[in-house]
Order: sequence, then structure tokens, then C-alpha cells
Amino acid sequence: METRKHIAAEKKHCGSHNCAQAIVHTYADIAGMDEQLAMKVANAFGAGMGNMEGTCGALVGAGIVLGMLNKDKAKAMKDMRQIMMKFQTRNSATQCKVLKGVGTKIVLRECPLCVADAAEFLEEQIRESTADS
Repeated sequence: METRKHIAAEKKHCGSHNCAQAIVHTYADIAGMDEQLAMKVANAFGAGMGNMEGTCGALVGAGIVLGMLNKDKAKAMKDMRQIMMKFQTRNSATQCKVLKGVGTKIVLRECPLCVADAAEFLEEQIRESTADS
């Protein structure tokens, strides 16, 4: 699969998508969703889960795509754990407000770059799953 991470990052950068939508919309065809459904299903995850209180929306979007791809719940959860660990290692956080520097004024990663990272790690998991099949 040719990488789509730059496409996903641009969707966030231009302001047309929230972070979760940028991921889910970019991989909608792979997940078996139409583009309108992709936008709706990820609509509530702008500013991460719970308005910056929880997980980065880009990671939530990756989880939505994995859930659609993997009919095996345990496999989807294992793949999501791998994405989360890689994201944490690269960015030192998975929580939106920590990434954005709320309270610390130290931005760890800008949203389009979080989207690119989540997309990169999602693609790695998809490739691994395809190779295992």
C-alpha cells in the first residue's frame, strides 16, 4: 500500500477535518465505509476524546479503521495497542491536551503531525495484518 499519511495530514492542516475524521476519511475505502459515513462516525472526536481530556483523535480514528478491518476483536485490540505504544514512544504522550501543551505551554506535537504519525502506524499494522493472512 502506498502511504496516505500526507493526505491525512493535509486534511487536518487545511481545516476540513478533525483529527479522527482525517484518518477515517483517508482510509474509508480500506475500512469498507463510504466517505459520508466516515465523516459522521469520527465527528465527535475533534480535540481528542472528551474535548482534549482523552486520547488524541488521530489515534481514535486509527482505532475506528482497525475495528472495521479486523473482525477479530482481540486482533483489533492488539493492533491498536501497538499503534498506541509507537505513538507514545515518538511523541511522549497520547492524550490530546498533553500533546497540545495545555497547562504546560509546551507543545509536543502539532495536530497534522499527530495525524501523520497515527496514519503511519496504522499503515504498518495493516501491512503486518496483510502479510500474516
